[in-house]
Amino acid sequence: MYAIIDVETTGGNFASERLTEIAIYLHDGEKIVDEFSTLINPEQSIPFMITRLTGITNEMVAGAPRFYEVAKKIVEMTEGATFVGHNASFDYNFIRHEFKRLGYNFRRQTLCTVRMSRKLLPGLPSYSLGNLCEMLGIRIENRHRAAGDALATVKLLELLLKTDPETIDRFSGFSIPEMIKAVPDETGVYYMHDEQGKIIYIGKSKNMFDRLVQHYRNNDTRKAVEMRNKMASVSFERTGSELVALLFESDEIKKHKPLYNRQQRRAIFSYGMFDFVDENGYRNLKIGHRFNGQQAITSFTTMEHARKYLYGIVERFTLCQKLCGLYETQGACFHFGIRQCRGACTGAETPESYNRRADAAIRLSGFMHPDFYILGKGRDDEELSVVKVAAGRYCGFGFIHSGETLRVENLDSCIKCRDDNRDTRQIIQTYLKKNPKTKIIRFNGGITD
Repeated sequence: MYAIIDVETTGGNFASERLTEIAIYLHDGEKIVDEFSTLINPEQSIPFMITRLTGITNEMVAGAPRFYEVAKKIVEMTEGATFVGHNASFDYNFIRHEFKRLGYNFRRQTLCTVRMSRKLLPGLPSYSLGNLCEMLGIRIENRHRAAGDALATVKLLELLLKTDPETIDRFSGFSIPEMIKAVPDETGVYYMHDEQGKIIYIGKSKNMFDRLVQHYRNNDTRKAVEMRNKMASVSFERTGSELVALLFESDEIKKHKPLYNRQQRRAIFSYGMFDFVDENGYRNLKIGHRFNGQQAITSFTTMEHARKYLYGIVERFTLCQKLCGLYETQGACFHFGIRQCRGACTGAETPESYNRRADAAIRLSGFMHPDFYILGKGRDDEELSVVKVAAGRYCGFGFIHSGETLRVENLDSCIKCRDDNRDTRQIIQTYLKKNPKTKIIRFNGGITD
């Protein structure tokens, strides 16, 4: 059974916007067997731009039922059916979030007619509902209204079923094994095991269930099919936080070295980039295994990777090849001769001038602050995740009750130590760049600020 659904909303963000209309057509694979359509009072104002697009006004929804009044009907109609939508994740996430506000976990198998159209009708110039229907001769009544768009999606699904019913059936979720159905659609790290229980693949996702379904349906590569055929069971760890999932996945892959994580199994970071000030006051950079017991600024798996990175730093910040250990003969470095070095190797540039650029290069390679905690979502609403960096080094992560005072001793007590390496630092740096509003607590000697 298929539940073809379309919704209209007050905006594009399911976390902050609300439904204004919903339409459901229940289809048995041959014909429509039931239908439901209604406006919904979003309990917030509809922006003018949305009204201009959909024609739905605040006056039209003022007397409409609120979502909780139609929630039972939605559950009953979609029970045991595959949730079908054109760009299904949009409609599905909005409905899931509306149910979440009511404290109910609404979960259905999904089928996206955009994805199916791309797969079964390749080479078309556009796969938007309007353009696709125009090319296929499907007429849409009441475009940008839930019932009109949902009925057009019904006709598109019927065409796709005639084109390749086996593919539609495989992607509709009817054959998904129970071991995957038991995995929550939450953020975390998941494990695939073979018949002996050995871990063959580790992954992370903001929706572990959806990601495992993608693995199960993937026939695109030989590796994907082989991995699926060897999968006998799955397990998982919820993290709540995407950052914790990324860090935990990296750590677990290096620990277990799964067969199908070949590109991520780097476990030995033998080389590091270090810094020191020489007798003339210049800050030097050095690649090596260890340096006077010093913590590396950043680390690498091979000398080749380390030198390539250092060459890039030298060019970007106009540093001296000689002071970076990349030019070992007497006299000035090669770059000085072609005016790409300002003469630190000959004393022509002062240590103060040179060190400003060297310090900038070091900051780029590490963190903006040496000591800080990163706070994020926990595994439930009463929990926060905590990632610790101290002395520019990743220390580990943990979880703390959201009601606890955010003092250093409380934050430290929840941290489980993890290995620091180039990957973990890169993960944290990249995450903070992509999420600039992430809550960070800096500390110094036990004092937070």
